[in-house]
Amino acid sequence: MAKQGEIDYVANIGEIGAEHARGKPFTAPDCGRLLADLGGLFMVLPPAPARLLDLGCGSGWTSVFFARRGYHVTGQDIAPDMVGLAERNRAEAGVDHLDFIVSDYESLRFDGEFDAAVFYDALHHAEDPAQALAGAWRALKPGGVLVTIEPGVGHAQAEHSKAAVTAFGVTERDMPPRDIVRLGRAVGFRSARIYPTPKMLAMIQYEMPALARLPDWLSDLVRWGGMGWLMLAAKHRRGGMVVLLK
Repeated sequence: MAKQGEIDYVANIGEIGAEHARGKPFTAPDCGRLLADLGGLFMVLPPAPARLLDLGCGSGWTSVFFARRGYHVTGQDIAPDMVGLAERNRAEAGVDHLDFIVSDYESLRFDGEFDAAVFYDALHHAEDPAQALAGAWRALKPGGVLVTIEPGVGHAQAEHSKAAVTAFGVTERDMPPRDIVRLGRAVGFRSARIYPTPKMLAMIQYEMPALARLPDWLSDLVRWGGMGWLMLAAKHRRGGMVVLLK
């Protein structure tokens, strides 16, 4: 079962893999991109000290960031070993207003307790994303906000995704914004907005070295044109940031 693969993930990646997971974002080669995503999340979430549910939080690094910003955070993950890493991260960070629970986000028992919830790179591991979104909807207060940042079309067939499924027995699926919006509306969210993934905007601006060889006017044209293309692509096929309102 894919859920068992998620539960056993830390044991299967070994001590080095676990330390890498615990040290994110700073142990990740794409550290700058991950931090760009966190900046984007802070810009669309309600202000601290809102109560926030961090769904599929893994090693808890996002939860620590939210708590350091002043949110009252509950981090959730299905894997007890992951929550163990998250508890270590909380202790080392010395943050208040942060706790962790071991549970399945497809069968959450919260009811109208949170101002905001986040799926960061986690919903695409769900066996039943509709159930996961329904649980998030129930967990939110009226007017609460759910923010997702997930990969788009093509993720499930990417080589690294297929390798993870083979090696660890986890679920990897495409989760483009259009699917999140459709499923979110079906479970009760009343409005939705789609934005490009913050890290993709940063990549267009800062990770295209070939543009440095172009004249300034042409480089600017490509950058701004790329951002426009990304806006359109996010609404259809590419990954993006979705903001759903209960």
